[in-house]
Amino acid sequence: MSHKHDARPQPQSSRILVIGTVLFYLVAALCMVMANKWVLQTTAAPLFFLFAQLVIAVILFIAAHAARLLVVPLYVDTQLLIQLAPTIGLNVVGLSFSNYTLKYVDASVYQVARGLVLPFTVLTSYFFLFARPSLRILFSCSIVTLGFFVGVFLDSVPMVLVGVGFGVASSAITAVHSVVIKKSLDIVKGSAMNLSWYTNLLSAIVMIPIIVFAGEVPAIMDLFFGIGVVPKEGELSDLQKFVWGSFITGALGFMMSLASLLSIKVTSPITHMVSSAVRGVAASLLGMWLFEEIISGGRASSIAIILLGSIYYTWVKHVESQQSPKDGGRYDRVPLEDVESGKEFSSKPE
Repeated sequence: MSHKHDARPQPQSSRILVIGTVLFYLVAALCMVMANKWVLQTTAAPLFFLFAQLVIAVILFIAAHAARLLVVPLYVDTQLLIQLAPTIGLNVVGLSFSNYTLKYVDASVYQVARGLVLPFTVLTSYFFLFARPSLRILFSCSIVTLGFFVGVFLDSVPMVLVGVGFGVASSAITAVHSVVIKKSLDIVKGSAMNLSWYTNLLSAIVMIPIIVFAGEVPAIMDLFFGIGVVPKEGELSDLQKFVWGSFITGALGFMMSLASLLSIKVTSPITHMVSSAVRGVAASLLGMWLFEEIISGGRASSIAIILLGSIYYTWVKHVESQQSPKDGGRYDRVPLEDVESGKEFSSKPE
């Protein structure tokens, strides 16, 4: 009785929080993509660049903790490491693949290469959270998938298949990661701040052997001690660009990790992925403006189809959320929150 009484007012009271969180995530993540592309187009050590971002984020966490702006736990035990291992592993692999994707493809193609995030997330939510999608949800995912294939196979501009491969793998990992994060919040008592702190700290530590095994040590030595290409007058050298880029993206990553985790906490994993898709479209347009990239007819069509599928999905979710239990249709969709709290599948439909 009391649970039902408290559950209904919550979506209305938190609507502003949800909108503000998603918008904050969009802006921070969009700036992150552009800054990442600025550095990755010149560096030969993308994994070391990711490591530098994580270290700067950790330093910012410690500084904020010392200034009493926020409080983070300064302890790590074996049980915590075991429980957070899936989150840390997926985070490291997902961020690494995203960096490789952005290194090998244009910012405009980055949206197309990662266009399967939404379909993968719906699929992941079905298998792991038992959130069975409606036929209209599946149709919206089909539209998004069509947009991906249009951009990859029907574009007149040659596309780096390695970058597309990293993008597809990154999309799948991102989808699983969004669900794992939702469950990992229970480990840190629901604190998105603490989960972000542990994720950045432990991911930075895990990155060290990966950088060595990936063979980036010579590139790192050349970056700091090599002669390199002499920059033109008024331009930054590769090292200067790397350092400035690391500071900028590290700070942005600090804000983005908080916004991303908070977005997943106050929304469903799929809603979080829709905001990612919208961000990707804006990133494509900024890539054309900032980096003078060419958006061909195939790329523009692909982006438009992906955006259309995402918008249609959002509309379907809104309509389904407004339906009363009497209009539930052929089956009852199980809310993600009910599944995660261990409630029976016979509970009220979404």
